[in-house]
Amino acid sequence: MRNRLFSFRRYLSQSIQHDLYDPPFSPSTKIQKRLTLKSSMEGDTLKSDLPFQFMYSYSETDPSIKPISFRESPKFSPFGPGRLDRKWTGISAPVHHEVDRKKIEEDRNRVLGAPLDDQEVAELVERYRHSDCSRQINLGKGGVTHNTLDDIHNHWKKAEAVRIKCLGVPTLDMDNICFHLEDKSGGKVIYRNINILLLYRGRHYDFNNRPVIPLMLWKPYAPIYPKLVKNVIEGLTHEETKELRNRGLNSHPLMKLTRNGVYVNVVERVREAFKTEEVVRLDCTHVGTSDCKKIGVKLRDLVPCVPILFKDEQIIIWRGNLDQEQSSDP
Repeated sequence: MRNRLFSFRRYLSQSIQHDLYDPPFSPSTKIQKRLTLKSSMEGDTLKSDLPFQFMYSYSETDPSIKPISFRESPKFSPFGPGRLDRKWTGISAPVHHEVDRKKIEEDRNRVLGAPLDDQEVAELVERYRHSDCSRQINLGKGGVTHNTLDDIHNHWKKAEAVRIKCLGVPTLDMDNICFHLEDKSGGKVIYRNINILLLYRGRHYDFNNRPVIPLMLWKPYAPIYPKLVKNVIEGLTHEETKELRNRGLNSHPLMKLTRNGVYVNVVERVREAFKTEEVVRLDCTHVGTSDCKKIGVKLRDLVPCVPILFKDEQIIIWRGNLDQEQSSDP
């Protein structure tokens, strides 16, 4: 009797097929995600009428500076193969049609509507400015990225404004951040306090009529740009360049920068220091080599000054030759 029962159980175990989709079991989560991604990749080509060229970062990339090489082939578009009606150049996806700036400005003003009065602004600020606000976007060293625009519109679906917290290198130039947020999203910055912004969507904003924003599927590799610091600084001899670098390394640091910190007052501090000092050192320990160079580039354009050395996460900047600047002025 026991042998018959054992053989019957063995027959049942061999006859039942263990199918993944057989009820009451549900499909695996990994398989569902794979099928969803495959269906989205096989979709139609997206056509966007946005009047600007698509880039990974709008605030941290200067289109006027041409790279000398690429780390990956420009034919690999971060939007995916055949998913965008624009050609990827390795840095951006430029607009092919003619842009009517006047019509764009009229549409933006129509969505914004009448300007907010002081009471309306105060109510929005009190509602969204606090740190526990759920409608918040964090901007890191990438600044205003392309996918950030889609995040903003997703928050605008249920909220009149979105709180934006900026950290890292982009905080050196908050005016640049505000400009690109308003220009690319169509909203308006109604509150600004150090590194905290409130971006208002407008009185007549309609989520269903928002612009088409194709998402980047991955972060493209940064191109290779010309060398930032030359062996011999222009206008100086080799010995003068070496002397300035040694003087900067041996000087007391003007300030210490932390990783992903708030640098809103760095430019003014450097300008004040250049009134009495010729060379300034910034201590960027633990900030990272890449961020150190980005900080040096922004200071070069904003102060302005001349970066002469990046060594051991220390930034040495020179105020430049004052005699040449005074002779060039009329």
